[in-house]
Amino acid sequence: MTGSTDDTGQQVDALLVLSFGGPEGQEDVIPFLENVTRGRGIPRERLEEVATHYRHLGGRSPINDLNREIITNVEAELARRGRDLPVYFGNRNWMPMVEDTVRQMVADGVRTAAVFATSAWGGYSGCAQYQEDIARARDQVEGAPTMVRLRQFYDHPLFVQRFATDLKAAVASAAPGARVIFTAHSVPNAADETAGPPALGGRLYSRQVAEASRLVAAAAGVEDYDLVWQSRSGPPSVPWLEPDVVDHVSDLASTKEVRDVVVVPIGFISDHVEVIWDLDTELVDEVRELGVTVTRCATPGPSPEFAGMILELLDEVESGTPQERPGSVPALGRNRDGSRCAIGCCAR
Repeated sequence: MTGSTDDTGQQVDALLVLSFGGPEGQEDVIPFLENVTRGRGIPRERLEEVATHYRHLGGRSPINDLNREIITNVEAELARRGRDLPVYFGNRNWMPMVEDTVRQMVADGVRTAAVFATSAWGGYSGCAQYQEDIARARDQVEGAPTMVRLRQFYDHPLFVQRFATDLKAAVASAAPGARVIFTAHSVPNAADETAGPPALGGRLYSRQVAEASRLVAAAAGVEDYDLVWQSRSGPPSVPWLEPDVVDHVSDLASTKEVRDVVVVPIGFISDHVEVIWDLDTELVDEVRELGVTVTRCATPGPSPEFAGMILELLDEVESGTPQERPGSVPALGRNRDGSRCAIGCCAR
C-alpha cells in the first residue's frame, strides 16, 4: 500500500508519544474544546455542555498526566534495557502541542523519530488524524526529523494480556454471574464505513474493536459478553454506532433483570474523561436507580506491559521484522512522515 515504510528496518534516535491532549485548568476548557472541534461548526452551547464534564473534574483532564506516566514507564524500561533513547511528548489539541515538541526535537539534533500515537485503532479520528498531525508538524518546522509511526496495536499480545488480567480481576470482584460489557467510543456510521483503505471494505474501526473484545474475552475465559458504544457527541439526526452503553445496561436491567455488570473500556488505554466521567459517573448514576451495580475493569496504560508493548512496536520498526499477530483484522498505520496507508484511506 502506498505510504507504508519498507521492511528493511530503520534505527531511530528519539521516540515521540503523540496524543489528543486535554485542559489543565478551568480557563483552558473552552479553548481546548474549540481546538478539538475546529472546522466542525459545533454550537457554543454544545461546547458549554461538554465543558461541564471537565469542570466537575476541576477543569483538568487526566490525559496529560496519564501520558506522562506512560512516558515515565517507557523511560524506565529503556533504562532497564540499557538504551539511551530520549522520549518526547506532543499533543494535537493542547500543550505541549506537537509542533512545539518537534521544534524542540530539531533543537536537540533529532534526525529520525519513531511516533507512538495513543490510539489502538483505525479510522479517521483514531489513525488518519494522527497522520495529519505528523504531516502538519513537519510542514511547520524547518528541518523536522523523519518521523516513522508505529502501527496500530489493537491485538498486540501485551495489550490483550493486560486487559485480560484486569478483566479477570474485575469479574472476580463482581457479583457471580455479572454480565460483561465491552465499550468503546462511538463514531458516526459514515465515518466507520470509510475507516481503512477502500480495498479492505471499510469499518476497520468497529471490526478492530470487536476483534480486540473477542481476544480479551477469550484470554480471560469469558464466553458471553456484549459490545456497546459510548460518548457520542453528534446531533440525533446523524446515525452513530450503537447501542449506547447507558441504553444497553438500562435495557438489560428492565428486560432481563440484570443487576450486575462488568464494564471493560476496551476503546481506551487509560482513565480519560470518557472513562471516569462517562462510565464511572454518568453510567453509574443512570443505572443505580434501576438497581444495577457497575464494576469497571482497569485500563492498561499505567502497566509495565503497556510500556513493553510500545518498545516491541519500536523493535518492529528498527528490525524490519513484524511480530506475529493474533488478530484476524488488519492492523495498519505504520507510515513515514504522515503519509496515509493507501489512497482514500480513512476519508474524513
